[in-house]
Amino acid sequence: MKALFIKYKSVIKFILTFLLVYGLLSLGYKFYLQFSDGSKFYPDYMTHLVSKQTEALLDTFGYDVEVLPHDSEPSMKLILNGNYIARIIEGCNSISVIILFISFIIAFSGKLKTTFFYILSGSVLVYVVNLLRIVVLSLGLYHYPEYSDFLHTVVFPGIIYGMVFLLWIFWVNRFSKFKQNHA
Repeated sequence: MKALFIKYKSVIKFILTFLLVYGLLSLGYKFYLQFSDGSKFYPDYMTHLVSKQTEALLDTFGYDVEVLPHDSEPSMKLILNGNYIARIIEGCNSISVIILFISFIIAFSGKLKTTFFYILSGSVLVYVVNLLRIVVLSLGLYHYPEYSDFLHTVVFPGIIYGMVFLLWIFWVNRFSKFKQNHA
């Protein structure tokens, strides 16, 4: 048994580090959501921010857009040219995807400074791509409502998770200690 632990030490370390970081960040996010209940930003600050930024981007593209708090659930209603198009929920704010991204990068960490800046820049990129994803999804739902299920469940999750996967691959191949140890 000891031989297996020695042989797979790096795999075990990766899994334990990933689970620890993911658990801690998820727990912190859970507390954030609990404590944001009742704040002036509905349903929580980040979801509210993403909703307002989506509204601003769609407005920039010339659409008559309005984002309002949903009256019966913790979400924001997106109204485009007078049509209720979608609801922006807590899961749309990209925080859970950023937590997943950060957990993987830390589990495959490299030099401290490089890891920090990659996490920072990658998180910003994930946030921006997620914001653009919501804008394009909203336009897709407005112009092609017959494809709403396909767009929302296949295309747009594929975009955000595909980008995170590519960021991970780039990290492992370029900056992580894993590459340095196995080169």
